[in-house]
Amino acid sequence: MKHLLALLLALLSFTAQSQSTQYHRLPVMGQAEALPNSFHRIDTIKYKSVPSPIKKLLTHGAGLFVTFKSNSSYIKAKWCVTESPALNNLTPIANKGLDLYIKNAEGKWQFAGVGRPGKTCSEYTLVENMNSSEKEFLLYLPLYDEVKDLQIGVSEGAEFSKLPNPFQKQIIVYGTSIVHGASASRSGLAYPAQLSRNTGLNFINLGMSGSAKIEPQVADLIAGFHADLFILDYVPNSSADIIEERTASFIKTIRASHPRTPIIVLQSLVRESGFWNQKIGERVEKQNKQMAIEFKKLQKEGDNNIYFIEGKSLIGDDHEGTIDGTHPTDVGFSRMLEKIQPVVEEVLKKHQII
Repeated sequence: MKHLLALLLALLSFTAQSQSTQYHRLPVMGQAEALPNSFHRIDTIKYKSVPSPIKKLLTHGAGLFVTFKSNSSYIKAKWCVTESPALNNLTPIANKGLDLYIKNAEGKWQFAGVGRPGKTCSEYTLVENMNSSEKEFLLYLPLYDEVKDLQIGVSEGAEFSKLPNPFQKQIIVYGTSIVHGASASRSGLAYPAQLSRNTGLNFINLGMSGSAKIEPQVADLIAGFHADLFILDYVPNSSADIIEERTASFIKTIRASHPRTPIIVLQSLVRESGFWNQKIGERVEKQNKQMAIEFKKLQKEGDNNIYFIEGKSLIGDDHEGTIDGTHPTDVGFSRMLEKIQPVVEEVLKKHQII
């Protein structure tokens, strides 16, 4: 009888909370350019020359977020995604869910909760039983799906207002599924998102899953965006021949619009599967060798604002940094940050950007 009474009280409490929740829509941030009323990373209609598969990937929410403040005791969300099948190397939360952070007393973004996806449209309480102090919130969208609608729920009578983008400047990060976020356990742990929270700078995620092959149309796209720094992490998707054929023209296209903006290029991380699969190991070795050659060519031609990050030890040396031999786990991404963040900060200071 006691158990039945407790269940009834819990259901009544949940019903009361649901009925009193006030929902709000917010502007999306983290896009390469302002796109009112859009959950896409770029204007997929405007750029007609960009291949359709790439434009489809750029409808995904990787790197996108909303930010707000409230004194609500709980934060709920209702959101809708597409019916695309779940990926087998991602958690459902990273693939189609939400990731919430709260700014703590030290002024740092601290993980607070997730939105667990259910069907195409989901409703979930991300955090509850909080005190009544006003807090700042940062909510990341799904890494690998397109969001169709997002509403943030707070308790009736709670204060609620949108906030400006908490991240300054603009840094474009172009790359593969690793930039896109595979295989972080949740969207806030993709390495561009972590760089934003660690530095206070605005890292724009232009990860294009398996389609980062330095196409000239993509060079034109990227060159059209404002940037204080470009990070190019495309080597894992591009064969040595493609790297040789396209790297110089790709970077020179960017240079035509951004003659002095610093550019950081990365080699591929060393794929763990390549230690045993000789074909994969040889491919990565050739990719990285060719990328080093192209970097030196650009330097010899007088580009003094280009910088290089080696792939060796990018995810550590214990062979435990990936989910599938290629894509980093949270551990792998943490190790990548140890290598990438100091270079980024050094370059930005050298160019007096920070």
